[in-house]
Amino acid sequence: MRYKNMVRGTFLARPNRFIAHVRINDQVQICHVKNTGRCRELLTPQAQVWCQAADDPKRKTKYDLIAVQKGSRLINMDSQAPNAAAREWLLAGGLGKIENLRPETVHEDSRFDFSFIKDGRRCFLEVKGVTLETEGLCAFPDAPTQRGVKHLQGLTRAAAEGFGAYVLFVIQMQGVLSVQPNDATDPAFGTALRAAAAAGVQVLAVDCAVTPDSMTIRKSVPVQL
Repeated sequence: MRYKNMVRGTFLARPNRFIAHVRINDQVQICHVKNTGRCRELLTPQAQVWCQAADDPKRKTKYDLIAVQKGSRLINMDSQAPNAAAREWLLAGGLGKIENLRPETVHEDSRFDFSFIKDGRRCFLEVKGVTLETEGLCAFPDAPTQRGVKHLQGLTRAAAEGFGAYVLFVIQMQGVLSVQPNDATDPAFGTALRAAAAAGVQVLAVDCAVTPDSMTIRKSVPVQL
């Protein structure tokens, strides 16, 4: 996936989870943050960031904050990017041959990011974007997520009913060692993920090639349960 109208800036502050103050071309701009997670380890004062200029002149904020430089890593923190990248990956054969790829599919009391037909079987796939990293080790989530637990429980039931079921961790950076559930932050998510894997849900992870104006799924990454 690609962005247009990208500009570089310097992060100054994040008054709330929706906006950030960023210095762009010597002016302080109020930017929309496209990630409601904590991201405290990413958005540190004076961090170099990349923002997308909005096309709509009526918008209250002129920019969206998309990516941040953390040491030697450029990390995409747009929470919408993992689904867009996953769609491209699926259509390119990331899981092999699939048919009838559909977004936002409801099954019972769950809404999954994608459904498709693979080997004659209907499948559901949920995408989780990962931005939390320490020395190459990634973890999800960076804040408690009841919604994430509910998705895993829904996938577990779908697998028990005979459907194909997948959770795909899209790591929004490249060159990491592994990803694991963040039990210290959300033990319920870790418990649900391990139960899902034991029930036949396929737990996958991939890293991404990230540039200031693009993010593309690159290769598989080990999941440590």
